[in-house]
Amino acid sequence: MTYSILLAGFGGQGLLFAGKQLAMCAMNNNLNVTWLPSYGPEMRGGTANCSVIISDEPVGSPLVTNPDILIAMNLPSYEKFEKAIVPGGTLICDSTLVNVKSHRTDINAYYLPATALADENNLKGLANVIMLGKLLKISGIFDRDVFGKSMTQHIPESKAHLAAANLKALEIGFNA
Repeated sequence: MTYSILLAGFGGQGLLFAGKQLAMCAMNNNLNVTWLPSYGPEMRGGTANCSVIISDEPVGSPLVTNPDILIAMNLPSYEKFEKAIVPGGTLICDSTLVNVKSHRTDINAYYLPATALADENNLKGLANVIMLGKLLKISGIFDRDVFGKSMTQHIPESKAHLAAANLKALEIGFNA
């Protein structure tokens, strides 16, 4: 079992955090993992993406050029990476910010208004975790409770007060 995941969007959307949470949960479950962040010099508002590979076998390279799963949190990222998804792969778009649908018939595409859901539920800035909830539901990569426990253990100390909000966001995405 190997998952090649690419999370892409604008800086400030929490994509590196989301990727790191996937990587930490994989490590907690004795899986092989790579986490490779990439962001432009603009930081907030610039481009950001994160490659995560999770496997029960050794991982040869940390690069994800053809993802099994793409989480696209903005239109430029969708336009850049949608073509690279492997046939049979999965696309998960934040449909609040990506106003187009894929024409590919060889992938599974899901559209979740994560940013709108975060705003409606007083979870501003947690659309990334809502997207992770959807990823867990679709892929079954980790049990939601196992992932939630791992995530709360690895939230930076400065953000520890957001643990309950992160768990709520995860549940919203999982049930959406």
